[in-house]
Amino acid sequence: MADEEQQTHETAGRPDHPTPLRGPDEGVPANPEGKRSSVAADIGALATGLKTTLGEFFSPVVTTMYPEEKTPRSERYRGRHYLRRYENGLERCIGCELCAAACPVGCILVIAAENTDENRVSPGERYAKTYEINMLRCIFCGYCEDACPVQAIVLGPEYELSDTSREKFIYTKEKLLEPLPPDVEARLQAAPPHPPASPGTSPRVGK
Repeated sequence: MADEEQQTHETAGRPDHPTPLRGPDEGVPANPEGKRSSVAADIGALATGLKTTLGEFFSPVVTTMYPEEKTPRSERYRGRHYLRRYENGLERCIGCELCAAACPVGCILVIAAENTDENRVSPGERYAKTYEINMLRCIFCGYCEDACPVQAIVLGPEYELSDTSREKFIYTKEKLLEPLPPDVEARLQAAPPHPPASPGTSPRVGK
């Protein structure tokens, strides 16, 4: 009963026969007058639309064919980490752990050990026995490079760091440390063999 009253109320104000939009004596309006399209006008419109496409087609190619071609990096680009050496082969790192303290994500682990006369690794009192960087957590901010007092850790231009497992993204000291200078390496090969160094240390080199 309530539904019938609501329907009656809604249709009360509507006329029985709404006024048509077009009267019975009115016909369909004619098409508006204007220019008729021609083949030349269509070709001109197509050329206008393809102006950008044709301009780019005849312009010099700027695409770099990566990975065969690589764009140069800027001098201040922050990529893969490296542990540097002095010219005499000694490691720059003195195990102060300032890089680990400055790292905002805690991806650097440094365990220091004491230098001895029999096994001198760095010119300071200590050296980094263990140096690891978790590259999965690193944000390449460069704070470790700024905090280092002897410029031992630097970020180089290398940026291709993909690998096949998470374990391989833990960069150890052996992977981070740059190789010995050629003259120091030749001198070590010519010298009589020494007892093997303890794990995590470098071969003894002279000043």
